[in-house]
Amino acid sequence: MYGIPDFSKTRLLVAGDVMLDRYWSGPTQRISPEAPVPVVRVGRDESRPGGAANVALNLAALGARASLLGVVGRDSPAASLAALLRLHAIEPDWVESPRLPTITKLRVLSRNQQVIRLDFEESYASQGAFDRAKLIERFTIGMADAQVAVLSDYAKGTLIDVAALIAQCQALKKPVVIDPKGNDFTRYRGATVLTPNLGELEAIVGACPDDATLIGKGARLINDLHLEALLVTRSEKGMTLLRPGKPPLHLPTEAREVFDVTGAGDTVVAALAAGLAAGQDLGDAVRLANVAAGIVVAKLGTATASRAELELALHRPAAGEESLLTEEQLLAKLATARSRGNTIVMTNGVFDLLHVGHVRYLEAARQRGDLLIVAVNEDDSVRRLKGPTRPVNSCADRMRVLGALKCVDYVVPFAEDTPERLIGRVLPDLLVKGGDYKPEQIAGYAAVKANGGDVVVLDFHEGYSTTSMLGRGAANP
Repeated sequence: MYGIPDFSKTRLLVAGDVMLDRYWSGPTQRISPEAPVPVVRVGRDESRPGGAANVALNLAALGARASLLGVVGRDSPAASLAALLRLHAIEPDWVESPRLPTITKLRVLSRNQQVIRLDFEESYASQGAFDRAKLIERFTIGMADAQVAVLSDYAKGTLIDVAALIAQCQALKKPVVIDPKGNDFTRYRGATVLTPNLGELEAIVGACPDDATLIGKGARLINDLHLEALLVTRSEKGMTLLRPGKPPLHLPTEAREVFDVTGAGDTVVAALAAGLAAGQDLGDAVRLANVAAGIVVAKLGTATASRAELELALHRPAAGEESLLTEEQLLAKLATARSRGNTIVMTNGVFDLLHVGHVRYLEAARQRGDLLIVAVNEDDSVRRLKGPTRPVNSCADRMRVLGALKCVDYVVPFAEDTPERLIGRVLPDLLVKGGDYKPEQIAGYAAVKANGGDVVVLDFHEGYSTTSMLGRGAANP
């Protein structure tokens, strides 16, 4: 059985079309009197890195070191995008366009469904849109330290000179993994791996109604373009890896529930490239990418698959570990629980050094329902919130300790700084938090109340905190 390699020593360069994904979300309760369209009362404005920037974010979520090269405008979306990336230790290398804007996509959501998408963009392939020689120069410099290059092509013009970038990788004898776009794949000649989806491939080679046709046409494309491999993502049919002289590798989809496919291709190319950089065999890297894709399609919007989620998805739980779940696994469990009429309680936290105050709080929360879910901040999230010396214990260890408590039914990780997105998917009957908050200040309040649930603040147990415990330890070594 393949495992998850140590990505911390890998270095990858991502180049391609970067964009800012914005999400406006809120409830819809009426139809506009001006036109037959829903009225969304926007209560939340969220921004996330998209396109090639989301590939870099996926690499960072796995623990890999990623550099990002792209074209942006001289505008506030470029500054917002850079700030978001730096939160994840990704330093962007921008080539600025003197006259075109940063590509921005605005999605309006209600009840976790897209109502409309608005795109703000112009093609960087137009004459004089950016300094093309500078981008090639920056790519050459970046590849000196990188083990693998990832080219993320969204057909926005950043990779207009993709052949020159591939040639740089060939000269350095370093793999280049490409997520392609368009109706001319000859521009990718000499790549290590192409990762088109089935529709993109059929636009090039014609219809592939069955496996035999896909294999035959895929093999001819590999030969024509001098590729080392072709990885075709096939939606509900999973993915197929084709390599000269080797049998096809067909992998069924790992997703139990497909919620949103936005950015799934970014996750596939990131996990595949990270696996190659860590020394994995191509087949094992593809298997890992398939698992990662199954995780992200169960999330809303552009998303990532973290190392903790991969570990849970690949791990066969030993006795006492059945409560440790991925987000997708948790939602499947809750569907059964709800059919039985169970009341679901949810809370969240870091839980770095578990103490009696935590236990009393969790016991009180469990008494308010039939099932208690504890959402736990992943390690990168803790570092952003509490500083570089935290957490003391890894996410896997913190989850294992929580899962051993009799009062806790399920434990699930989340990568963001707050669990608001996760809570919006779980929609517990009761959301609880300890401390001196007001209920409306708690992340997830609006989603839970809109769904008919309740939000409660439990008593804070004085004298207990991880910070104070660590302080006492420092004072008494």
